[in-house]
Amino acid sequence: MSEHVVFLDRSTLKAEVRRPSFAHTWAEYDTTAPGQIVERLADATVAITNKVPLRGDVLAQLPKLKMIGVAATGYDVIDVPACRERGVVVSNIRNYAVHTVPEHAFALILALRRSILAYRHDVERGRWQEVDQFCFFDHPIHDLYGSTLGIFGEGVLGQGTAKIARGFGMKVLFADHSGPKAPGVEFTPVDQVLAESDIISLHCPLTADSRNLFGLAQFRRMKRSAILINTARGGLVNEEDLVTALKEGIIGGAGFDVLTKEPPKEGNPLLDLRLPNFILTPHVAWASDGAMQFLADQLIDNVEAFVRGSPVNTVT
Repeated sequence: MSEHVVFLDRSTLKAEVRRPSFAHTWAEYDTTAPGQIVERLADATVAITNKVPLRGDVLAQLPKLKMIGVAATGYDVIDVPACRERGVVVSNIRNYAVHTVPEHAFALILALRRSILAYRHDVERGRWQEVDQFCFFDHPIHDLYGSTLGIFGEGVLGQGTAKIARGFGMKVLFADHSGPKAPGVEFTPVDQVLAESDIISLHCPLTADSRNLFGLAQFRRMKRSAILINTARGGLVNEEDLVTALKEGIIGGAGFDVLTKEPPKEGNPLLDLRLPNFILTPHVAWASDGAMQFLADQLIDNVEAFVRGSPVNTVT
């Protein structure tokens, strides 16, 4: 039997995607709008999506669909309970960004702790030429050595970030939480992590329990000099509260690679921030060339495993 595989948002993946080894037909679209999903998946037995949502009302109109391959680790775009009810297997990507995401997180950390963008801006506007000595000290510069990094999420990305931190001579605290926990990781109560951390980095999935994990209540328990890094999911942080915290100096800064809604075609309060202690990048922490090719290869591995009758990396 030939499978019909449909990739709904191929343009989100800048890598070579090999065709599956089993008998199949293949269709791919650069992007897919919500109103196009049902038509494009009408005959699909396997759907591939990165960010195109597949909710219960859509799944109910796709009786031929047997498997969804998510081209990402996060699968909040998929209605997992609805898939479970309909017997649709969902597989995601595992362990593919173990270097690129932690490296991006530390790029943000270093830039903020050393005020690199603020100093670059000063140089561009001629500040250096105005001073009477060889340098100037308009912005704070903090060492990473001896500082404390609090991590929410102890998966491979959180642990990869911790490994880099220890190389800088930092103390690492993993925030305690309910649910399954990685073996061999020592946990610290959340309030202690908030109070003691100089930097907090988020590496947890977006779920009903973790949505708005950080808001004004959490910011007020952090050090006024602390910075928040989010390379995970935008919905983990209340963005309006973050704007307030940054403008009022409740926390020292923030580096974000994600927004609650992407792309932010209807605007976002973080897009309007013009502060030297805030950096926003366009959800590219995951997107090194090596990581994307690893993802593309595992994506097809997942589909082939399902068709062989031995699904892997399943979330249902």
